[in-house]
Amino acid sequence: MPACPALLVAAPASGQGKTTVTAALARLHARQRRRVTVFKCGPDFLDPQIHAVASGRPCHNLDLGLCGEADARWRLARAAADSDLILIEGVMGLFDGTPSAADLAERFGVPVMALIDAGAMAQTFGAVAHGLASYRPGLPFAGVLANRIASPGHAALVRASLPPGLGWFGALPKSADSLPERHLGLLQAAEIPDLESRLDRLADALAGSLEPGETTGGAVAAVDLPKPVNFQDAAPPAVPPLLAGRRIAIARDAAYGFIYPANVDTLRELGAELSFFSPLAGDTLPDCDAVWLPGGYPELHAAALGRQRALWAALRAHVAAGKPLLAECGGMMSLFDTLVDKAGQDHAMGGLLPGRAVMQPRLAALGTQFVDLPEGRLAGHTFHYSTSQTPLPPLVRATTANGRDGEAVYRQGRLTASYVHFYFPDHPQAVAGLFSGA
Repeated sequence: MPACPALLVAAPASGQGKTTVTAALARLHARQRRRVTVFKCGPDFLDPQIHAVASGRPCHNLDLGLCGEADARWRLARAAADSDLILIEGVMGLFDGTPSAADLAERFGVPVMALIDAGAMAQTFGAVAHGLASYRPGLPFAGVLANRIASPGHAALVRASLPPGLGWFGALPKSADSLPERHLGLLQAAEIPDLESRLDRLADALAGSLEPGETTGGAVAAVDLPKPVNFQDAAPPAVPPLLAGRRIAIARDAAYGFIYPANVDTLRELGAELSFFSPLAGDTLPDCDAVWLPGGYPELHAAALGRQRALWAALRAHVAAGKPLLAECGGMMSLFDTLVDKAGQDHAMGGLLPGRAVMQPRLAALGTQFVDLPEGRLAGHTFHYSTSQTPLPPLVRATTANGRDGEAVYRQGRLTASYVHFYFPDHPQAVAGLFSGA
């Protein structure tokens, strides 16, 4: 049974700074030459990019709804066997959602460190901390960390408000080093030019909020680790090499950056050779047997993408030759005739799908969905601000976790397109069918 110190970083609500604090903790320990493995609770694409930079190691997703308990169990066991510290960033508020971050912490016995935004409170900090710690009996609760502290005096005030026995993990000040955001969340890691220095400053601030060597209630201090957690032994599932000998071209740049690291791992485990290319950089389509256009931000780069006529022509020829193409969310948006950006401007796009994608001011869809494809059932997630307008009839419709109709899935030849971002480890055989051209 592998054992490893571990913490789940949670908060009372979204927007409290979980990603910033998790990344600061990861960088703080990584600078001490510790092997830090970070996970993200939930189906997020952006936070894991930040954590991978902060820790220097890949960051995978853990989600009892999307990924499943078995997937989480073997990933945690593998991490425990080769890490000095496991950090898990929670999702939304600690108890929000079904399943929630609290469910994950309780299922695997991972202590919870609650991050609380103290920017507009003083002694009430202790009341919020007490509520989070006592709301669910049996939840492993380790302590709290204060974010957006105004001064050392403010930090002392909120720390003194804590009930006896509740661990103190330190404080971070109000800072311009917080990570920048846009409509779908944080900027992608590659879009933050000073990310490394920001992470170092955040780690310095966190270390400076505790006296050297201090431990409170067994909590992590500037140089200390939390107590080890015993994780159940679990081996990764065997994946047959169904894509051996096949080459898959994957778009990857600022317009196509929503890629689960586990998806790339799954394709390699299936035996595929992967070739990454950048449509924004003007790369031509690599010689390949199949193509994957992941989600991302085509709406922010529509003018540049519209100029890549050679690429769109190559993709049309690829599909006309009966070769597979999977286009997810932003990838699908860029295949329509037109994309209408947030300013209402039309941009000619790939023209592989009739119709257009139109950006909306409000979120259009969010949540885990399941798709029964001819190749098999796949779990996925949807999160987008655009709508699609097309005469194409759906091949199938996804269903939500409570059985309602979800996103349309379109198919023309071997082109499969949808707003759903599939989680490939959920059903590697189905994924092999999507990319095999069978």
